[in-house]
Amino acid sequence: MTPSGNIACRLDPDYARCDIMDRDWSPPPKPADCEWDYGQGVLIVGTDPAKFICAGDTTFGVEEVLPYGEAVRAGAMRCESGEAGVTCRSDDTGSGFFLSRESYQLF
Repeated sequence: MTPSGNIACRLDPDYARCDIMDRDWSPPPKPADCEWDYGQGVLIVGTDPAKFICAGDTTFGVEEVLPYGEAVRAGAMRCESGEAGVTCRSDDTGSGFFLSRESYQLF
């Protein structure tokens, strides 16, 4: 979780997901086949590009805080906490995402 408590992430060797509580932007339109919440989180799985998640769960509930300027890694996945937001990427593909209260970017 970021020190602000606004973004929480889960990470394993093939998966990185971050959810955001408060945001000043709107996600893309919810897909017709999504029966759950949409736009609250972004994920990257394996070699797939980053995308918004359709999910009925959340990454919030973790108590471990990742201080600004520090990063955590699991296999090829790496997430870094910064004052501007969180950046996660796959070292294998370079794909990833940036998430903050002000904006998001999928790359």
